[in-house]
Amino acid sequence: MDIARAPDSGTGETSDAPAPPDPVVPPAAPSSLGRKVRSAARWSLINTVVLRLGNFATGIVLARFALGPAEWGVYGIAQTVLLVLLSANELGVGLAIVRWEGDARRFAPTVLTLSTLSSGLLYVALFAAAPTVAGLLGSPDAANVLRVMCLCVVIDGVAQVPGGFLTREFAQGRRMVIDGLNFVLGTAVTLVLAFEGRGAMSFAWGAVVGNVVTLIGCALAAPGTLKFGWDPGQARALLRFGLPLAGASMLALAVVNVDTMVVGATLGNVALGFYVLAFNISGWPVRIISEAARRVSFAGFSRLAASPQALAQGFSRALGVVITGTVPLCVLLAGLAEPAIRLIYGSQWTPAAAALPWLMALGLIRIGSELAYDCLVAVGQRRSLFLVQGLWLVALVPVLLLAARLNGIVGVSQGHVLVAGGLVVPVFLIALRRGGIGLGRIARACAWPFLGGAVMAVVILGMERLLGDGRLALLAITTVALAGYVVCVLPSLDFLRGVGRQDMR
Repeated sequence: MDIARAPDSGTGETSDAPAPPDPVVPPAAPSSLGRKVRSAARWSLINTVVLRLGNFATGIVLARFALGPAEWGVYGIAQTVLLVLLSANELGVGLAIVRWEGDARRFAPTVLTLSTLSSGLLYVALFAAAPTVAGLLGSPDAANVLRVMCLCVVIDGVAQVPGGFLTREFAQGRRMVIDGLNFVLGTAVTLVLAFEGRGAMSFAWGAVVGNVVTLIGCALAAPGTLKFGWDPGQARALLRFGLPLAGASMLALAVVNVDTMVVGATLGNVALGFYVLAFNISGWPVRIISEAARRVSFAGFSRLAASPQALAQGFSRALGVVITGTVPLCVLLAGLAEPAIRLIYGSQWTPAAAALPWLMALGLIRIGSELAYDCLVAVGQRRSLFLVQGLWLVALVPVLLLAARLNGIVGVSQGHVLVAGGLVVPVFLIALRRGGIGLGRIARACAWPFLGGAVMAVVILGMERLLGDGRLALLAITTVALAGYVVCVLPSLDFLRGVGRQDMR
């Protein structure tokens, strides 16, 4: 099983970069950049869809035949801690490989040294504190799982430099091969250990094996990049560049994962297992659509940052693409939550269905906010990012704590949507406007998909009452709802086609 990383497409201000004596590489020609981005986007989407389908199938097998809600709860706690650590394990300096102009191999050895050192120290601290952390999160049994799974922190720190070179060069074809090997070997280890009765520890060792494969694959695909070195001037510039972004990234991951901590600490492992399953389902559209887009969006937005008009066009059309692709998935999973979970995972998991519709709404908000995050980072809006993420976290914690005690996992899901939709979205819109992207462009990108989603919701509710929720009924409902959505979004096709021709120029 692969482990999702924190947003890895941040950047900082180019003024933080050390001035190299060698000439700066000129920007790519418009047509060349457009071709690179389109090719990378295609490979990234194929890669993401294939891997997510594989993870989906693996999750079904594990949930039906090997692991129960309690084991999923322990895994959820360990994964949450890992993701938060991964958000800042390399102090943000790895992003310089993607963002800084000039010959990246000049400062790559210093990046590698900083990233490896900080990741190693972070793991040592986690190893010592694992029992305390697991106890505070309501899962004392998770301590050893934490110690094993968080070995990925060190592995990821070393892999930052070769992985960064692949991203910088839009080499998503090579990355697809690497990620495929990660999935096959890591998942094989997870399945073998799970059916041997190792519980949540099977996820931990599977993650470690998969990340080792990724490290080896990235090193082979970007030869000569794993060279340690040290330049004090570069190190200071890298830390000025990376630390603010690492802080913003950690805040972003804390926002996404604080709910798991709240549920584990207040409701226990079994309730957490149901919540983790529902949250993972709600993340399918985010991972399939948003993750594929984000592997190229940061690099693309960075190339457009010097032209406010081009950046505004690029962002609005990119948002239109991801929202158009995401809305039907979100509406289907929200409207057919209980029969879908019962059909896919079995009746023992149906308590997760009550939280799923709210989490699907949150998933849609996450997709838009993650793309906005990449855009704001590309234009150097670090203060705006701190404001948005900090405000989100500060408002979210008390709301989730109260909601968990009042209405369990459903309350937590509702609290998430309340804070995200009522507070965070308006703040993001203000930050984007300050970056030159007006509300009109965003409304144009979202109007037709939202209309199509509303039509789908009406179709699903009406047909489910008439036909029930049997397998054939679900197939018929899905077909008619998707047909209605396609009709609604047809007027936006010209707008969406402009992504490849104009946005990245």
